[in-house]
Amino acid sequence: MIHLYLGTDREKARAAMNSAVEMAAKKADVVRITDAHIIDDVKTVLLGAGMFAAPRVLVFENVCSNPDLCDTVTDALKHLSTSETVFMFELKPLAELRKTLEKYADTVEKFDAPKKERDASIFAIASALRSGDKKSLWVSYMREIEKGSAPEAIYGVLFWAAKEAALKSGAGAARMRAQRLVAELAELPHAARRRGEDVEYALERFVLAGM
Repeated sequence: MIHLYLGTDREKARAAMNSAVEMAAKKADVVRITDAHIIDDVKTVLLGAGMFAAPRVLVFENVCSNPDLCDTVTDALKHLSTSETVFMFELKPLAELRKTLEKYADTVEKFDAPKKERDASIFAIASALRSGDKKSLWVSYMREIEKGSAPEAIYGVLFWAAKEAALKSGAGAARMRAQRLVAELAELPHAARRRGEDVEYALERFVLAGM
């Protein structure tokens, strides 16, 4: 049986899922897989607990944000839906993926955060990156974190700014700097997953390291 939790309100979705997991896990072992795990971890879990092992509750948290894991998990959904107790949380899956997840889910709960008016202040961090102003970059970054901007959104703006700078810069040091920033930001989420850390911490290190 698969219980699916979706939505951009991560705190509410995870709270609801974890409450349900706690109820289901009173006589079972909980196994959690997140997007920070590697493919071998997922394959091991999907092999099953064994004939004499305790019942399991499997929890998959945002695994489809990691392309290396997503296909393996979705390919196993049909089997999991009839053989295991599964809880899944996905932040904002694309339409095709959402349809696949909902197809095999026995229950679906959605927790979308209310839409906010467009706040252009996040683009101050893009200007700071392009200009190479380390102090403004740090101040802008902390301002966005304190007001609750998603680290993924901040990362997206920084990556966009770096790519735009690479396209518009001429030859010489400015172009080399822009290309280095693009490369570092492209690698950032992958490196964060390998270290098992949140994007927020990886971004903080990037900003503190200077440009």
